[in-house]
Amino acid sequence: MKIFFSENRVDYSTYTFDYAIYCLKESQAELSEIYEKGFLPYTGNLGINGDIFYLARSLRVDLDRFEDTSENRRVNRLVEPLNITLDVIKKTDFDLNDAEFVNLSQEYISQRIGDDNMSWERWQYILSRETGTHIFKFSIEGKLLGFVFAVLEGEMLHYWFAFFNTEYMRSHSLGKWLMWRVIKWGKENALKHVYLGTAYKQSALYKIRDHKGLEYFDGYRWNKDVERLKNLCKNDLEPKAADEFKMLDNPNDFLNQL
Repeated sequence: MKIFFSENRVDYSTYTFDYAIYCLKESQAELSEIYEKGFLPYTGNLGINGDIFYLARSLRVDLDRFEDTSENRRVNRLVEPLNITLDVIKKTDFDLNDAEFVNLSQEYISQRIGDDNMSWERWQYILSRETGTHIFKFSIEGKLLGFVFAVLEGEMLHYWFAFFNTEYMRSHSLGKWLMWRVIKWGKENALKHVYLGTAYKQSALYKIRDHKGLEYFDGYRWNKDVERLKNLCKNDLEPKAADEFKMLDNPNDFLNQL
């Protein structure tokens, strides 16, 4: 892997000079290490040929500490009567041009994501990335209900994108159930971590409230302080005087922990 820094905002008054931090994956075998360092895949520029990752406040489940919450059990009770089947299929063995798959993808983008956030061209670009390896296919009596596009390498899994029939969203909390079911699959299959993307703003709180065993990348380690994470998310949109280190009351205590 190659890690590089890109100039960002400058605030000379507080000596705060921001850099966006990226990683270029050089082989698929590096994926576990890349995620362990807090990076997530970047797909915002369709002209990039390689697989690029960005450093962020990444969220993951430590499966040794994972167990079902009351909310997990409640949602699963709603879904159980549907008798959903799960097939985990390598992307190389899956027909990405299958009509059911294409139609569900198009409907979900139109209804839930929006073309401004996910054009059809971007979705095709994401599917073409070497990083994405598996399709978690969910069906009812052979009919496609939804799927999760995932990264599976070694003992880690990244729950990257979920698409599903939105008719079940309100009545069965299907989006919540899909995330829980994939995490559960990871534990059942002796994985160590399931990555859930970023944890920013209040819109990420549903991930944090619903699951046990969570930890987030705070810039130098995986942090288990979930209450602190909730506060960060709630205040992400508030203006900050400087970076977090400069605002610490006891910076020496922090430095002694490194």
